[in-house]
Amino acid sequence: MSSQKMAVRGMHCASCATNVSRALAEVPGVANANVNLATEQVRVEFEGDEVPVRTLVGAVQAIGFELVPPVAASGDVPQPQNDQAAVREAQGRVFFAWLFTLPIMLIMAGSWAFGSPWPSPFLHQLLMLILASPVVFVVGSETLAGATAAVRRRLPNMDVLIALGTLAAYSTGVFALFSSLTSFAGIAAMIMAFHMTGRYMEARAKGRASEAIRKLIELGAKTARLVVDGVETEVPIETVQSGDVMVVRPGEKIPTDGLVVEGTSSVDESMATGEPVPSTKGPGDEVIGATVNQQGRLLVQATRVGADTFLAQVVRLVEDCQTTKVPVQLLADRVTAIFVPTALAIAAVTFLAWLLAPEVMGAAANALVEVIPWVGNDLGRLSMAVFAAVAVLVIACPCALGLATPTALMVGTGRAAENGVLFRSGAALQTLVGADIVAFDKTGTLTAGRPTVATIHGAPGNDEIEVLRLAAAAEVGSEHPLAAAIVGAAADSGLELPALTEMSAVTGRGIEATVGGTLVLVGSIRFLEERGCDTSAVQDAAEQAEDAAQTVVGVAADGAVIGVLAVSDPLADGSADAVAELRRLGLQPIMLTGDNERTAAAIAAAVGIERVEAGLLPDEKLAHIRRLQEAGHEVVMVGDGINDAPSLAQANVGIAIGTGTDIAIEAADVTLVRGELDGAVKAVRLARATLTSIRQNLFWAFFYNVVTIPLAMLGLLHPVIAELAMALSSLTVVGNALRLRRTRI
Repeated sequence: MSSQKMAVRGMHCASCATNVSRALAEVPGVANANVNLATEQVRVEFEGDEVPVRTLVGAVQAIGFELVPPVAASGDVPQPQNDQAAVREAQGRVFFAWLFTLPIMLIMAGSWAFGSPWPSPFLHQLLMLILASPVVFVVGSETLAGATAAVRRRLPNMDVLIALGTLAAYSTGVFALFSSLTSFAGIAAMIMAFHMTGRYMEARAKGRASEAIRKLIELGAKTARLVVDGVETEVPIETVQSGDVMVVRPGEKIPTDGLVVEGTSSVDESMATGEPVPSTKGPGDEVIGATVNQQGRLLVQATRVGADTFLAQVVRLVEDCQTTKVPVQLLADRVTAIFVPTALAIAAVTFLAWLLAPEVMGAAANALVEVIPWVGNDLGRLSMAVFAAVAVLVIACPCALGLATPTALMVGTGRAAENGVLFRSGAALQTLVGADIVAFDKTGTLTAGRPTVATIHGAPGNDEIEVLRLAAAAEVGSEHPLAAAIVGAAADSGLELPALTEMSAVTGRGIEATVGGTLVLVGSIRFLEERGCDTSAVQDAAEQAEDAAQTVVGVAADGAVIGVLAVSDPLADGSADAVAELRRLGLQPIMLTGDNERTAAAIAAAVGIERVEAGLLPDEKLAHIRRLQEAGHEVVMVGDGINDAPSLAQANVGIAIGTGTDIAIEAADVTLVRGELDGAVKAVRLARATLTSIRQNLFWAFFYNVVTIPLAMLGLLHPVIAELAMALSSLTVVGNALRLRRTRI
């Protein structure tokens, strides 16, 4: 299923986001549309071929919003919330609003001090109208226009609530000039001023929430120094192409991913791997774009540029995760879909109730007249009906509901990325919180993944060198880590290998090859026995190696076993501590490995794992995970993303061990860039902290409306305080999410 990510402009609340999502989902060919209010972006998933962008743009424009497709040259998606010009414009609106609202507040204060309208009843009402007009109709023009468009399309949103509230309050000022109706025109200006202030502060806060993405993007180099015909030329990074040779001096960032072709230096790769110790790089070594060359001068040939670089992959993974939805958000989405129409209905009922039964509705207000200063029985029936209805309209804006989940997800996944943990989706984050079993692969996960040949045992009458020579010749075409260790040992010994003419691999067992006319089998003892070989001559040597936590590789030539190689793979740094910490976090660790029982048991004992399933083929690992799930367990699978791809995909959450530039592991839900198991611990801690923040945000968003709307209906909530509380509720949600930046992991 293909997808595309685009920016959406003009959204102000959760209802706006819901309306955009619905409009896109109704376009033929669109399978799903996830709208993120906090990032102002939408991820559109297609059933088959991608729908033309103009069709999507038209569908969104039809409901009054603007859809901004990616920039064609770079594929970047504009981020409106980070647009400094837009922030400055919002700041200007706030200044203009308060320029007229502050005098209104001073005049009101004077009237309260003198006990009567100041300077006179008529002039007081006229001044309120004159000062409120630019605030409501100039500063609030965007809100009023948005409300008009929403009403015309029968898609009410927050703009409708604010517009109705301010216009109703303002209109009382007009009627008050010719009647006894109380004027709330000044209150209309204060509502709009607080509304604009809240939106400005919310935009600033959302910018802080997306700071992790911005920091990642800013890590990249802006220019590169190319060598062309022996001449160095500085060019913009966008013009670098694969194959170009770049000069990187000490202290400079490596412009893009590449291979060192000349020079030796130490490179600080902490931005990619989190590892504080610099890596030594020389000819033939891979380097990562945006890492820092510390010492010598390097010549680097670009291998990946633009969207293919490591940094671009990281940014894309984090952004993709932030435009997905956490399952817990579904309840908020359902509520949001009916929230604004319900609020309008409640406001209408409130207005009519105060008109028809003011004694009943005013009972609470009369009882608290001495406690709450703005509650009074001196307002007329119509004035009180307007007062209460306006308060309901203003307090019912669903901003906090729309920000509760995406802001926490933004901060949590951004913090995770800074620590080398990349979540592919929000659903994976929530599922990780509920997991109770964590299954580990052995090689490359619990162990370092850098095996070496420790010992060679020749069967009676066979030379150890010949065992290594034939095994290495057969393994030349294999990419398995054990094959690399065997071929490397032969190279270190300076052996000349016979020609490999045929080779076929048996997944999870071994290989069969024709080497210099000899049929060679290389693999597990079990594999050799299945092929009819007598392994009794090497059983003692194999058992001794297995007891020493070494992997045994048997070698047979023309049907006869000629020896075994014992391959040692040391424990990965910190693996025992990571397993212990995951156990403390409530997850039961188990090992699923294709290695033999003795070796697996020895490694498991070293890291503190009690439950071991050894000798498993990839499909058997998959079946074991399925059995655990059928028994009601939520399973996390941690593997290297190569042989473990089926298991990673089947697990409730797959965590892939990535190293360096190898992060694009499609089967996994989470990728650990550093390649160390402590990343799995960080993933669990951050997932739990993020989901806790989301649940807290949703609770307070719901609680806030459940408590305040009844107060507003009873006339106990002043409209200005309602608007201030509404703005503060959104800021509280964002602020609570920002606390994740200080979470200990």
